Amino acid sequence: MSATSEVIAVVARPIEPERLEAAMRASDGAVVTFWGRVRPSTADARVVTRLFYEAYEPMARADFQAIAAEVRQRFGDVGLAIVHRVGELLPGEISVGIVAAAPHRAAAFDACRYAIEEVKRRAPIWKKEQYADGSSAWKENPAQ
Repeated sequence: MSATSEVIAVVARPIEPERLEAAMRASDGAVVTFWGRVRPSTADARVVTRLFYEAYEPMARADFQAIAAEVRQRFGDVGLAIVHRVGELLPGEISVGIVAAAPHRAAAFDACRYAIEEVKRRAPIWKKEQYADGSSAWKENPAQ
């Protein structure tokens, strides 16, 4: 069996889904993806014009690597990409991408869900919402 694929990154450029999927082993029968996108409005109907993401990048990358190791320990031979964007993002843009590839679908689905839940819970990444009325607010991650 070939080596496990792994892509871990915090980036300031747009996330390219096709490149992350292409980084996975072609021999895997299941590829599950999660793309987190900037929503155009909040739960209380405020119009969002942009988000600003900040990260403590060395710690975020270390957390992503630890999560990838946990995924392999829990779900076996899984290729994994964890990429989070920082800087200014507009509604519709991808802020976080998870790709899990495995020989079979159950492991790929479980790995993808575990990875995004752990990223949201643990990674030192913060976002500031900018609203159409000119105001803004730093948002707490509800999972933290």
